[in-house]
Amino acid sequence: MFTGIITDVGRIEALENRGDLRARLSSSYPLAGIDMGASIACDGVCLTVVGKGSTENDGSWFDVDISAETLSKTNLHTWAEARAVNLERALKVGDELGGHIVSGHVDGLAEIIEITDEGDSTRVTLRAPHALAGFIASKGSVALNGASLTVNDVQCTDFGINFIPHTKSVTTWGRIAVGDLVNLEIDTLARYVARLQDWGQYNS
Repeated sequence: MFTGIITDVGRIEALENRGDLRARLSSSYPLAGIDMGASIACDGVCLTVVGKGSTENDGSWFDVDISAETLSKTNLHTWAEARAVNLERALKVGDELGGHIVSGHVDGLAEIIEITDEGDSTRVTLRAPHALAGFIASKGSVALNGASLTVNDVQCTDFGINFIPHTKSVTTWGRIAVGDLVNLEIDTLARYVARLQDWGQYNS
């Protein structure tokens, strides 16, 4: 589990197709704090560490394997070397829950359709898949490329997010463009409420 609070922006150092796609990412995480088999959310996708090591500048790198299923459901198929990636290590008992509960299981892709500067902040409008739009509510939470964010407004399948300067500076959200596809994870509570409603109708 994660909270959607990005703790580092990593960099893709290498990509290798070997059945699954293997990616090597560099980060500022201390090597001793990265365990083999640990879960790290990479642009909001929960991935397992399968290798690790140190970089020349005393940073660290870790390897993850990405299945064809994950590539088909996320924007990881657009990854390229030197790309910046939002990173978050798994939540530990006692950690501050600064965002909301995020599973790292992406539900679909949202497309950035408009970017507007409003003072020092940036207003971003995204379009969700029709099947997921009903789970997105004004003032509710979503995870976009791993970042926990508050929805400003919703109009049919489109929804708006406001990014303050701090968020843009400590995540990849300061480097976006119209047309980008973004990993979208809907709020877990919304998912279960919808499932309970479906189950109630099935049993009525």
